[in-house]
Amino acid sequence: MLLFLAMLMQSSCQSGPSDVVYLAHTLPTSHPVHQGIEVFAEEVFRLSQGKMSVKIFPDAQLGSEREVLELLQIGSISMTKVSAATMANFAPEYKVLGLPYLFRDKEHFFNVLEGPIGNEILAKGEDYLLKGMCFYDAGSRSFYTKDAPIHKPEDLSGLKIRVMNDQMSVNMVNALGGSATPMAYGELYTALQQGVVDGAENNPPSFVTSRHYEVCKFYSLDEHTSVPDVLVMGTRFWNTLSKEQKEWMNGAAKNSVVAQKKFWSDNVEECMNILNEAGVKIIRPDKSFFAEKSKELLIEIEKQPTMKSIIKQIQSQ
Repeated sequence: MLLFLAMLMQSSCQSGPSDVVYLAHTLPTSHPVHQGIEVFAEEVFRLSQGKMSVKIFPDAQLGSEREVLELLQIGSISMTKVSAATMANFAPEYKVLGLPYLFRDKEHFFNVLEGPIGNEILAKGEDYLLKGMCFYDAGSRSFYTKDAPIHKPEDLSGLKIRVMNDQMSVNMVNALGGSATPMAYGELYTALQQGVVDGAENNPPSFVTSRHYEVCKFYSLDEHTSVPDVLVMGTRFWNTLSKEQKEWMNGAAKNSVVAQKKFWSDNVEECMNILNEAGVKIIRPDKSFFAEKSKELLIEIEKQPTMKSIIKQIQSQ
């Protein structure tokens, strides 16, 4: 991998633009977000009439989400897909999107992300050499556990729950009574098997494609957060593009969002069927208990004027 990264750095740090866009991410090829990325690649090729193409490296071939973002910052690769929670480690405004029960429903979610508020958040990454291109639907995250179901927040007491390496995620699980355990996604299956953690939290497609349901037989649909994924381009690469090339990229991103929503919706239904057939017990708890328990996160983040402003805009949308 080191040799390959060296080759990438040599090719993509040239003074002129490249006709091949290197895009790395951590998801398997069966995931609906990867399918959306494939549409992005197809659209880049179509809109440019074959003058540009996208080479995709899935399955964390080039590292974790944070590692790949750092590669974008130094110009070694061009693009990635990461969780908005990971982007929050670079551009703080993304933290708002990790607040529990922030969005009223799917319509509210898409109206925010695809409107002025979403565009404002995407632009904030440019100060850190990371240009947000668009948001992808990553559904709602819920808890899954090995040994006992989660019906109410108190059931999380004493459980080690894997979370993303993001302070908001850590604070949320701790506020609900669990013991948040940050860990790389690729390490989680083994950690669950070996009892390093008692459970995790994620959306149905990720729960299924990771095969974590083979170990965890309880899935509690508390749907505490709706953290979107973000298609990101390094500004070092973006700044090498011509006006026409930038239009191709923006157009491809916009078109891929429409396709990815459909992939996601279809895949969630399919995944829930897979979980039922695999004997996973699906719990539908009263979400109001979880929402009430996590209110302290909203109160704390609203102490920051910038964050409070974004939250108020989202709530009034």
